[in-house]
Amino acid sequence: MTQRFLPIALITALLATACTTAPESGSTSLASSPTPEVPVDFIAAPEFPVDLDWLNTDRPLSFNELEGKVVLLDFWTYGCINCIHIIPDLERLEEEFADELVVIGVHSAKFDAESNTENIRQIVRRYEIEHPVVNDPDFLVWNAWGARAWPTVFVVDPAGGVVGLHAGEGVYDVVQPVIAGLIQEFDDVIDRSPIELTLESDRAPATVLSYPGKVLADEPTDRLFISDTNHHRVLEVRISDGRIVAAFGSGDAGYTNGPAAAARFQAPQGLALSADGMTLFVADTDNHALRSIDLREGVVATAAGTGAQAAYPPRGGAAATTDLSSPWDIVAAPDGGFYVAMAGTHQIWRYDPAAAVIEPLIGSAREGTLNTTLASSELAQPSGLAIDELGRVLFADSESSSIRVADLSADAVELVAGGQATLFEFGDVDGTGEDARFQHPLGVAVAGGYFWVADTYNSKIKRIVPDSGATETFAGTGPGWADGSAPVFYEPGGLSAGAEVLYVADTNNHSIRMVDMGSGETRTLVLKGAEDFLPAADDALFAGTIVELDPARVVAGSVEVELRIGLPAGYKVNPDAPSRFEFSVDGSSASVESPGVVVDPSFPMTIPARVASDSSELIADVSVVYCETEFESICLIEQIRFVVPLEPAAGASTAITLEHSIELPDI
Repeated sequence: MTQRFLPIALITALLATACTTAPESGSTSLASSPTPEVPVDFIAAPEFPVDLDWLNTDRPLSFNELEGKVVLLDFWTYGCINCIHIIPDLERLEEEFADELVVIGVHSAKFDAESNTENIRQIVRRYEIEHPVVNDPDFLVWNAWGARAWPTVFVVDPAGGVVGLHAGEGVYDVVQPVIAGLIQEFDDVIDRSPIELTLESDRAPATVLSYPGKVLADEPTDRLFISDTNHHRVLEVRISDGRIVAAFGSGDAGYTNGPAAAARFQAPQGLALSADGMTLFVADTDNHALRSIDLREGVVATAAGTGAQAAYPPRGGAAATTDLSSPWDIVAAPDGGFYVAMAGTHQIWRYDPAAAVIEPLIGSAREGTLNTTLASSELAQPSGLAIDELGRVLFADSESSSIRVADLSADAVELVAGGQATLFEFGDVDGTGEDARFQHPLGVAVAGGYFWVADTYNSKIKRIVPDSGATETFAGTGPGWADGSAPVFYEPGGLSAGAEVLYVADTNNHSIRMVDMGSGETRTLVLKGAEDFLPAADDALFAGTIVELDPARVVAGSVEVELRIGLPAGYKVNPDAPSRFEFSVDGSSASVESPGVVVDPSFPMTIPARVASDSSELIADVSVVYCETEFESICLIEQIRFVVPLEPAAGASTAITLEHSIELPDI
């Protein structure tokens, strides 16, 4: 067998494009001087330990089972921006080598919350990962393979031999030729049969919102803007009644400008309004761009970025031609410009729409915790922004689990609360300044004399006294859901402060929560009108439940369609969110009077129809919005397509029954 190797990233590339290395024996270590090229003799791939949790597959996998496949192991942790950056590379490799390659994600968590299998399940759904993932909470797989940084990928040949590794980003360009070479070398023994997957995405609930990342309240105009992140769109909602009045984005991931219904975003996050309130700027994270929405005309355009991820070192310039890297939040500056949390480069940038220029402002682009001048400070994946009462830039520095502030007039970055010695000083501790602990906070807001924090991985809302850094938990006790005086959240990612209410993008609960900043009383904003913005059903793309019924023998002429929809126990049809019913008949002149949109429908529902004398097929598309009976705090959408062949016959039934019981999905 010929000797093969993968290049290992040089130390400069490792520091620029890989997250911090995992701590060993309680300390933090970085690779000191990796060799540029490391030849690898045949080394058998270490087998996976037993009793680990697996996702996207109904059974544990083994290298014995995978013999004949090229295998790529991706060591990752879900809060790491560099790990997120290589997901498109992995998808590209999976598509290119669909028959020969198996990608397995090995999730070796940095943060405590990231080691929980249910939390990883949510991330697998959120990032639409469609390869097997194994949870490695105790670093058993990590240590067996000798991984040192997130992300690191290993390639295994079809004979089960370890070929080599690559640490950091840029995975596709490094790994693709190696995989192609292995396929050519092992062509006679390659196993091209597919492995069976049980995708987590297939079991995800159809919710009105999908992992909303950020929220922006404009109370004087009764407007609330929501980044409906995994629906790849932005919603405008009336605060007073929860009515969705506009949706920007088709709901499909992409990068398209134009009218609201045709435009496409990809996992949008932060939101900010222009001074006149008529332009909404969007941090279009996975498109590495800032987008603008003309709220008068409903037209989406690109404000900054090219759609390509910025290379290292990042450079500013003309907004239209400057590459960005995972902009995660945006906030309006007092001078008419905007500050952008450029999570992918560990910096905060400034965007000047008047001059059409965007450039780095805070941070050296080296990930770290150093507090010094604006340009030399080290940030760690800033993900939430706000402007405090002194005009300073407050930011949630997620990977350092700290809240920091940049004083532009003093040319200084300072710690407000949280650890500042290493990137591994995280936890859940109320305290003052350096004694306080957060766990990957993603959102901040300023109101009522406090700094408010979405302490994301602790699933809590905390508040800080600005002058002292004294930090206390204000709401939340850990992951879950509950309204009232003892509310519970699940990885909240975004905050926006009104006069008395803190608006929370409760990401893993797929909801917007409203927290009274005086009492802590919390309620969930029930969104209405979602059915008006559902994409048109398409036979090839229909994502709901398809119910194929046995042929119905009915008389030719006038008949009735009886629609029976059963709801889960404890749920009811949302009386304020109209449901939609569309019927069509293929193959004859038969007809059904489609009810269209119906407010507060009751079941069974009877619809008149006429059936011709020849065979045909009835198709009924039903969209029902249903909520918890008592509180209406959790609302879901069920899309159902009934397909039933019609066989006219003399003396047959005069009724066509369409029946389906909705099963409550995992929430």
